[in-house]
Amino acid sequence: MKRFLTMTASCAVLAAALAAPAMAQTEIKIGLINSYSGFLAQPGDQMDKGILLYKAEHDKDLPAGVTVSIVKRDDTSVPEVGKRLAQELITRDHVQLLLGVIASPVAAAIAPLVTEAKVPFVITNAAGAGITRISPYVVRVSFTQWHTALPMGQWAVKQGWKKAFTAVSDFIPGHDADDAFKKGFTEAGGEIVGSIAFSAASPDFPPVVQRVRDAKPDVAFLWVPGGSQATSMMKTVKDLGLREAGIHVVSTQDLMPDEELPNIGAVANGVITAGTYSMTADRPGNKAFIAAWKKMYSDKAVPDFFSADGWDGMAMIYDLVKSTKGKFTAEEAMKFFANWKNPDSPRGPISIDPATRDIVQNVYIRETKMQDGKLANVEFDTIANVKDPWKELNPPKQP
Repeated sequence: MKRFLTMTASCAVLAAALAAPAMAQTEIKIGLINSYSGFLAQPGDQMDKGILLYKAEHDKDLPAGVTVSIVKRDDTSVPEVGKRLAQELITRDHVQLLLGVIASPVAAAIAPLVTEAKVPFVITNAAGAGITRISPYVVRVSFTQWHTALPMGQWAVKQGWKKAFTAVSDFIPGHDADDAFKKGFTEAGGEIVGSIAFSAASPDFPPVVQRVRDAKPDVAFLWVPGGSQATSMMKTVKDLGLREAGIHVVSTQDLMPDEELPNIGAVANGVITAGTYSMTADRPGNKAFIAAWKKMYSDKAVPDFFSADGWDGMAMIYDLVKSTKGKFTAEEAMKFFANWKNPDSPRGPISIDPATRDIVQNVYIRETKMQDGKLANVEFDTIANVKDPWKELNPPKQP
């Protein structure tokens, strides 16, 4: 009898469970387009790590019944490949959002597609200033080269350096950095005595640095797209004695990415750069980011600005998902993104300018030097709440 009652009770529980409506599951599919191969693979890996770290740390914060999945694709640092992958992610994989992209030419190729498909595209690196104007469905959480290179040019003149030579990679962000530095430098009273652009994918640095040395400027603005190219450029600077010739070296954060400093070595000492992030920065948001990074990656990797930007892009998306419980249209997502802010990013306070859908953030002037026995990008000056200067200087043409 007792066994019968027990079985009866169990059956009743099972029947009740079967009768109860199952919780609706909502899957948010994000198409992540990144450079996992090609000349930008190292920055791509850094950005990927920041994106996956945020997901690992914050999946627990998603609303009940909501999941986020990431569909990864490798653009190989080639625009045509990135465009094809975006099309496939939209039409075949039916992603609700696109995310990522290291290379500006790739992002520029994708932007028209998201307009046609009405799929929001969150850029977590690609720094070409004009990209957000290509499509109303593009928002950027990273930076433009104008954010950092313009104030670097202004700062250089304040040091009494009157003549500058620029050497940059021959693609969109390199040209933006070149134009921005030149504007900041010349409008502050300096003179540009020479410029050179070199291959982005396979640069030959010795003749470039020799051109700089022969011009005998007071300061050289050298720009490469981060990663191992930063080490190669700085080793050439050392080999050709550029700084020993009395030529100061400045750049944006791309020349001194945190993870490359051990490889660059002593020649990095004293180099001044303008950037939006340093892993040694004493900010609450950065301390939490570094703690999470060390827990997931231990000493196998060092975070840099690519990583922080990937983290922030996911933070914006997760805030959208939490706010809407995973139910949103493209237009609702873009309205949310255009008004998003985070006072406690690893970079400091950040927000999106609703008028441009581009980032507003602090820019830090940093010196690379030894700190606690290691090379670090040490922030010593802050330019607060910088909007993209290019858009400020080039307002949209009225129809």
